[in-house]
Amino acid sequence: MRRHLEEASLSASGSGDDSILAIFEQAGAILHGHFLLTSGRHSGSYLEKFLVLQWPQHTERLAAMMANHFRSQNVEVVAGPTTGGVILAYEVARQLGTRGIFAEREDGHRAFRRGFSISPGERVLVVDDVLTTGGSVREVVDEVRRLGGEVVGVAVMVDRSAGQIGFGAPLFSCLQLNIPSYSPEACPLCRAGLPLVKPGSSGQSSTT
Repeated sequence: MRRHLEEASLSASGSGDDSILAIFEQAGAILHGHFLLTSGRHSGSYLEKFLVLQWPQHTERLAAMMANHFRSQNVEVVAGPTTGGVILAYEVARQLGTRGIFAEREDGHRAFRRGFSISPGERVLVVDDVLTTGGSVREVVDEVRRLGGEVVGVAVMVDRSAGQIGFGAPLFSCLQLNIPSYSPEACPLCRAGLPLVKPGSSGQSSTT
């Protein structure tokens, strides 16, 4: 069942087997082509996370991995960025028995709106779906800290950065995929003349 992702190294972080990867493969969530990521980088593989998140049983299982990893950290709030982070923040919070909130983009940064708040000293777990450059997660982390909250950890469904991104807090991923991405200037897919697809413009949602 496993397909090669541009010679990518695939490993399940925290699970010890391929069962989490199988969820994405069975959902048809691993796409191949020439994609423009939210970060501006290009990639030959793209994770359509909403094909996984549409299934409550898969979302529950992935959220349980995140919740159980940080259960001993006395998490008081779970926060995620829009859009996929909304679903995960709610489910992880449900399993931890805490509030689940989300940060929306506002004037070039992430902000907690709709009456959501972080109290000084509150222990916050930041969650998101797919981690590539970490931009969306970092915006949430920065906003939590700006409000005086303590970020006790970051949890994501998939880390495609090969563990190379730090947030000044422990990072946990349900699945780690080392999938290459390229700057537009150095993209071999551009040089090969493959059409560039912007996820979201063809019914797909963008990665982070």
